[in-house]
Amino acid sequence: MIEVHNLHKSFGEKEVLKGVNTTFKPGECSLIIGKSGVGKTVLMKCVVGLETPTSGEVLYDGRDLHQMSPRETRKLRQEVGMLFQNSALFDSMNVFENVLYPLDMFSKMKRGMRLDRAKECLRRVQLYDARYKYPGEISGGMKKRVAIARAIALGPKYLFCDEPSSGLDPETSKLIDQLLKEITREGMITTIVNTHDMNSVANIGDHVLFVNGGNIWWEGKGTEIENSGDEVLKNFVFISKL
Repeated sequence: MIEVHNLHKSFGEKEVLKGVNTTFKPGECSLIIGKSGVGKTVLMKCVVGLETPTSGEVLYDGRDLHQMSPRETRKLRQEVGMLFQNSALFDSMNVFENVLYPLDMFSKMKRGMRLDRAKECLRRVQLYDARYKYPGEISGGMKKRVAIARAIALGPKYLFCDEPSSGLDPETSKLIDQLLKEITREGMITTIVNTHDMNSVANIGDHVLFVNGGNIWWEGKGTEIENSGDEVLKNFVFISKL
C-alpha cells in the first residue's frame, strides 16, 4: 500500500501540487487522469521518487519514501516495476535478454533460476515463442507485453505505468489493460497508471483519481464516473473521447 499525505510540490513560485491526499491499495489498478499541465505527472514522479516533494509524505507500507536511507531506497527500488510509455527496450538485446536484464542486475538467484523466471514471465504475457526476436522485429503491442514481462520479472510489490496504451490500436490496448489487471490481481500488486485513455479507465479503473488544479478533484471507481454528477469531470471525459 502507498499512502500520500498532504503532498505539495512547487517549482520556483509555481505550486503544482496543493496538498494531495490519497491511498493506493494492493490488488487494485489506480488510474491517474486529468488534462495536461494539471499535476498528474508530477504526482506520479513524487510517488515513485523521481521528484522530491516540497512538503508532505509518501509512505510505502508505512515507510516514508523521502526519509529513507540510500540503502533502504535501493532495497525499495527492487520492489518497484516500471512500464514506460515507449516501452524502453534495449534494441541490441533480444526479447529474452530484455526480460532477463533486471534479474541479472539485481537478483541474487542462481543463473538457472533467473533463466526460468524470465521464461515464466514471457509465458505469462504469451510471448515465449518470440523470445529470440529483437525489438525492431516485433509490433508495438508486443513491445508493451515484453516491457510488462520485464517489469514483473523481480516480482514487484508496486508497479508504475506511464501511458501503457499510448500509440496502440483499441483491440491491442484492451489486451494490455486486461493483462495489467490480471497481473495486479495475481500478485496483489499496487499498480498506478498515468493515462489519457478513457477506455482504460472504464476497463480497469478500480480506483480513479481525476487531478485538476493541483489536487484531486474527484476520486472513485471508473464505473462511477458517468453517474458522478460532477460536470468538470464529465466534460473532461467527453472531450477526451473525441
